[in-house]
Amino acid sequence: MKMIKKEMIKDEKDAERTIREITMMTELNHPNIVQIYEAFEIPNKVVLVMEYLSGGDLFDYVCNSEFLLDSEACRIFRQIVSAVSYLHENSVAHRDLKLENVLLDANKNAKITDFGFSNYFSSMSKLNTFCGSRLYAAPEIIWGIPYKGPEVDCWSLGVLLYVLVYGKMPFDSSDNNAVIRSISCASYSEPDFRSSIIYANSRNIS
Repeated sequence: MKMIKKEMIKDEKDAERTIREITMMTELNHPNIVQIYEAFEIPNKVVLVMEYLSGGDLFDYVCNSEFLLDSEACRIFRQIVSAVSYLHENSVAHRDLKLENVLLDANKNAKITDFGFSNYFSSMSKLNTFCGSRLYAAPEIIWGIPYKGPEVDCWSLGVLLYVLVYGKMPFDSSDNNAVIRSISCASYSEPDFRSSIIYANSRNIS
C-alpha cells in the first residue's frame, strides 16, 4: 500500500503526476511489475492498494547478502530488464530505477514499483524533467539536457547490474561534485573481484 499525502500535491503538475502514476500502474500488466488493485481518497491522503511482496526490496536484499550467486544475479537482472523492455514497448520511461524500487516476492522474483516519476515518451518530443536518484542518474539528467526517456532507464539498469555484480555503487562519494564528474565522464572502477558469468555477460551488453 502506498499513501500520498494531499499536502504534497501542491499544484496542477503534482496532481497530473499522481493521476498519471495511477493510470500507468492500472494499465500496465507484466509479471515483473507490481500490480495496483485500487486507488481511493481519504480526507488527507490518496491511497494506492497494491500487490504485497513479502521479500522486501532489492537494496535490503543485496545489503543483507554476503554476495549473490551468479545464477541468482542473472535471474533477477533478467526479470528487471524484461519489465523495463515492456515499459519501453508501451512508451513508458520509469525514470527512477534503483534497488529500492525493485521489490521481491517470496520466491525472490523481482518486480518494479514506484511510478511516481514515470512518464510517456514519443519520438516527436523530448522529456525535460530532471528527476530520479543521483547515484543512478544518467549524464543527460546530470547535465540538464532534454532526453527521449529510454536512455536514462538503460543507464540506471547499468548501475543496477554493477551493484548486482560487485555489491557496491559505481559512482559513490560523499562529495557531490565528485559524483557528478564521475557520471559525466562515465568514470568508474572495477574491483579485482569479478563475478565470472555476470562479468562476461555485462561486457556484451549494448
